[in-house]
Amino acid sequence: MIEATNLGKRYGALEAVKGVSFGIQAGEVVGLLGPNGAGKTTIMKILTCFMYPSYGTATLNGCDVFTDPLAIKGMLGYLPENAPLYTDLNVMEYLDFIADARGLVGSHKAQRIGEVIGECGLEPVVYRGINTLSKGFRQRTGLAQAIVHNPQILILDEPTSGLDPNQIIEIRQLIKRLGQEKTVILSTHILQEVEATCNRVLILNEGRIVAQGTTEQINRELRGEVILAVTVTGGRQPGSTLAGLSGVREVLKNEPAGVKPGREAGANRFQLNLSVDPDSGVEERLFDWAVAEGYRIVALVPQRLSLEELFIKLTREGGANAQ
Repeated sequence: MIEATNLGKRYGALEAVKGVSFGIQAGEVVGLLGPNGAGKTTIMKILTCFMYPSYGTATLNGCDVFTDPLAIKGMLGYLPENAPLYTDLNVMEYLDFIADARGLVGSHKAQRIGEVIGECGLEPVVYRGINTLSKGFRQRTGLAQAIVHNPQILILDEPTSGLDPNQIIEIRQLIKRLGQEKTVILSTHILQEVEATCNRVLILNEGRIVAQGTTEQINRELRGEVILAVTVTGGRQPGSTLAGLSGVREVLKNEPAGVKPGREAGANRFQLNLSVDPDSGVEERLFDWAVAEGYRIVALVPQRLSLEELFIKLTREGGANAQ
């Protein structure tokens, strides 16, 4: 659906985007993350044909940003960080104007306006002047204009900016629903928003993609390993036999787990943190080891960095997979 190949943008001596490449499939909700100045907004402006790249190219549904800008603009909806609202109109007048500009007519236009008013929760303010709206309702109005023509692709820059917690939840749910049938690129500084709404993430730093994929995939690429937290019960503390198990790189932690409140004291519990090779099938060998050594595995949980930890690591230290 969206393909960027060696995409770059220069502003004089400043190279804001440095040869990035990525692909986004239909029905994906992809988060675009990065610190200020990382190149997120520049990429969005290129994809929406607001500006041309200095080199490389991008296609949206087979249409090239150089040769088919009008076709691309017709198939996408765009919500910039500061929505371009006409403050001398009320909400209904504004949406009516946008629908006309998008080529909607007759009963279909009226139906779509009614649908987006409901989806974006604009019923209480539909006949109020935009200049009187709170920032939250202005943001909802901006989102409504982006989807009024039912586009195939949505590009949203900070879509929940200025919303209260309840409104944020509602907009996140709307984005997830839209993502079931549309391709969505979501730029935000709120990491929890990406975890709540996105299938994948692209993390940018200094104009380059330093990581892309699910948080689990990025974890594996960064570490080249998986950390397993294993809790076992048995009469003695596990010994050196575990370190020699195929697929186990290192025993990072091997200590009594203690007794949780409300749990009766009984067989000793031990907490093990293991560095293991990804996709090595070590879990099955761990169970065989436990049976042979007389332990019972009561918990086995893969550990991973949070998205916040990944973001900090990649944008402060740089990523090994930067393009």
